[in-house]
Amino acid sequence: MPDERDTFLAPADGPELVRRIRARTPARILVGRAGAAYRTNTQLELREAHAAARDAVRAELDFETAFGADFAKQWGLFEVCTQAADKDVFLLQPELGRHFNDASRAELQRRCSSGNDLQIAIGDGLSVHAVAAQIPLLFPLLHAGARKRGWTVGQSFVIRHCRVGILNEIGELLDAKAVILLIGERPGLATAESLSAYMAYRPRRTHSDADRNLISNIHARGTKPEDAAVRILNLVAQMMHAGASGYKLREEPATRIGK
Repeated sequence: MPDERDTFLAPADGPELVRRIRARTPARILVGRAGAAYRTNTQLELREAHAAARDAVRAELDFETAFGADFAKQWGLFEVCTQAADKDVFLLQPELGRHFNDASRAELQRRCSSGNDLQIAIGDGLSVHAVAAQIPLLFPLLHAGARKRGWTVGQSFVIRHCRVGILNEIGELLDAKAVILLIGERPGLATAESLSAYMAYRPRRTHSDADRNLISNIHARGTKPEDAAVRILNLVAQMMHAGASGYKLREEPATRIGK
């Protein structure tokens, strides 16, 4: 006979406390079991999440479809591409996703002004679903907040087959004081719609991850876009005040940094 202490109830069968704990996290905790295995519903949810993650990584970004033609037109968005010519190359050779191809480099220099206070770029990264879900909410908030602070903002653009390290090349080409890259995070089994905001002060080709700052897990059950916008802009303000970014900075409340 099995030990009664080995019996584990699913949340629907358990006390209110269990349901309240599960409601606070997307992690699959206290989900119950059938013998030594997950229950059928949990198994199906995991397989669905895994399929969504794979789709998010493999999908190609069509920004007019993802954001809507009106949104793309309103912000004058245009597409450039890295040296990764297709998705397979992008996944197998990450270094190519950190550099623009020649045509894109010329296009950026033609269409974007240089020397602005802030430059915002959008990259597909490892989750097109995250970009499609979060950018329409987050992007306008960043622009509005930056202009409220009196910053000049460069023309934004969308980068296909993009890796985080392309921040350095954006900095070299457009010479903004601060650069923000909004990019899809690697999907997990909790969500495939999580966006990251990487930022750096005057990024250059010699910079590494140590010279960047990050606000991650931007999605409905993580850092909500409206909260992320405040944190991102406050961190950029710190960078401009300190003249530095990366490990030298620690995120501070807005009341301690002013504008």
